[in-house]
Amino acid sequence: MIRVLLRAALCAGLALPIACSNNPYPDSDRDAAVLYTTFREAPRTLDPAVAYTTSSHAVTGNVYDTLLEYHYLKRPYTLIPSLAVAVPEGRVLEDGRVAYRFELRRGLLYQDDPAFGLGEDGRLTREIVAEDVAFQLKRIADPAVNSPVIEPFRVLAGFAEFGEALAARRKDDAEFAALPAHEQYAALGPVDGLRVVDRHTLEIVLREPSPQILYWFAMPFTTPVAWEAVQYYDGKEGRPRFADHPVGSGPYRLVHYNKQARMSLEVNPNWHGVRHPEWKAPGTLFPSEGAPGDAEKGLLDAAGEPLPRIQRIEFLREKESIPRFNKFLQGYFDTSGIIKESFDKVVVEDRLSPEMAARGMKLEKSVEPSVFYIGFNMDDPTVGAEGGERSRKLRQAMSLTVDVEEWLRRFTNGRGVPAQSPIPPGLFGYDPDYLNPFRKVDMERARALLKEAGYADGIDPETGKPLHLTFDTYQTSPDQLLVIRFFVDAWRRLGLNVELAPTNYNQFQEKVRNGAYQIYMWGWIADFPDPENFLFLLWSELARSNSGGPNTSNFSNARFDELYKAMKVRPNDAERRAMVAEMRSILEHERPWIELHHSEDYALYHGWLDGVKPFGMSFPMVKYRGLDVAERAARREAWNEPLVWPVWVLLVGLVAAAVPGVVTFYRERQ
Repeated sequence: MIRVLLRAALCAGLALPIACSNNPYPDSDRDAAVLYTTFREAPRTLDPAVAYTTSSHAVTGNVYDTLLEYHYLKRPYTLIPSLAVAVPEGRVLEDGRVAYRFELRRGLLYQDDPAFGLGEDGRLTREIVAEDVAFQLKRIADPAVNSPVIEPFRVLAGFAEFGEALAARRKDDAEFAALPAHEQYAALGPVDGLRVVDRHTLEIVLREPSPQILYWFAMPFTTPVAWEAVQYYDGKEGRPRFADHPVGSGPYRLVHYNKQARMSLEVNPNWHGVRHPEWKAPGTLFPSEGAPGDAEKGLLDAAGEPLPRIQRIEFLREKESIPRFNKFLQGYFDTSGIIKESFDKVVVEDRLSPEMAARGMKLEKSVEPSVFYIGFNMDDPTVGAEGGERSRKLRQAMSLTVDVEEWLRRFTNGRGVPAQSPIPPGLFGYDPDYLNPFRKVDMERARALLKEAGYADGIDPETGKPLHLTFDTYQTSPDQLLVIRFFVDAWRRLGLNVELAPTNYNQFQEKVRNGAYQIYMWGWIADFPDPENFLFLLWSELARSNSGGPNTSNFSNARFDELYKAMKVRPNDAERRAMVAEMRSILEHERPWIELHHSEDYALYHGWLDGVKPFGMSFPMVKYRGLDVAERAARREAWNEPLVWPVWVLLVGLVAAAVPGVVTFYRERQ
């Protein structure tokens, strides 16, 4: 009996260390090219006409292919063809309007899905055709879909009219409203700006020139969508809604979707890069050229390799940042951001710390196409245009006191590039040599300007007290307010009395709508990488006070507007660059903004990943990444060796406790 007990204890002792492993993944995944990453909150929708968040694009950007896409490595950002044969060039029609003609590749297929049985019994897929792109663009125009990007597409001829006619017909005709969406669209007749030339060719016609429209065809909003998928996935008879069941043509397909725990993508065997490697189509091979410095970083080592290089993507829900980062350090997540609590441990003097480098980790940084700024309400009589030269000098003085480098050091661990203008690096029109004379700290000049403005030492001559201004914000927590007090304290050194006015977000928006504010802090992340997508924020026709638009500063300058309208319809040439430079000079002088910074994207990843280059915009580029599964497995085992001695101590204790009972048992039997 004792011998049996000891043998069982020995077996348990040998097995328990294995059983106690903290590896959260199945053994079958040990040698699989699976990328493990995280999400905090599940996407609200995966409908490509509606999804507009980073979390949703992590899925839709991989599942839905687009007519165009971006070159992975080149900067400035460069469009390349994807489902389309080529990036189209605009041509002027006889009536003066501009048209772009997209030709689809032949033989493109959707992922396999039972929805295609609606078109033909037993069918699991079909060819992608031009009508599918037109259908998706009509869905954007459809008021019932409620797409957040309807405005940019109003430049298409007949687009807005189609949406209005659709809503009116549904209201007046219940029988029409009961039809499937694609039948409703067909019943209304063709849209002037959406011309299906043939099975594989779509032409869009614009009311006015807009070269930026092409960028939207690199986003999932304009992906081909099958009418069968929209009709089939209606949430009835046990079927999910289309918003939860994407049916795309991209390099991956969604195979598991649990919003509370896990989302899984695996390679789509119908993707044209997999089915037709002989095409060597752009976006299906790792690029052989990139930006300066890419070759030296090893980013071209995979040149010519077929994509996707990773076979599966696992998104695991992790709400808390510290446990998420700790699992990354254990090797259970392949990439990570850098949490504030561990920044000094990971980054030393703007480089990866020796400790992290010794673990084989790598750090890549890129500047996002974004800008964060302090804005003035130009409709306000004190800080705005009404005050003329006096107010202008006040804004200039306030701009000269804001030390953004110190602000970044204190509050963002130095992450960010001080902004000299609204245009971030990587975009056409950005000048690395340009230095805004009002974006360097110069307290002496600031005090002189304040005196010229009539506010010597910050005193308002009408009251004899420090000039009182209000800084409105929707940030209300102590940590958030500390960030803004940095600016308030800087202005108080000039003698100004700037009062913080924190409210909740809805109240803040209401103040902005009503023009009841003076100073605020805001930011913008580009929808597409073009200077127009930043300079439009200061175009007078989009002033918040007049149109409810994104020009929250209500800035209005006739010359700026003239240049903007000319610049936005020009191709990227020397003349357009000169226009951008002149607009920048106007903003430099007028100071409707105090430009703060362009945010930086820090990508921390393990050495077993290669081909990693932060893209900056919300476009997943997982298909370009490679993975050394053997190195990952070895590192995980080395970093996560189970503690054996507590098990042995427990077993010895169990045996010691059991022996007296066994001895007593044998004595009683004798």
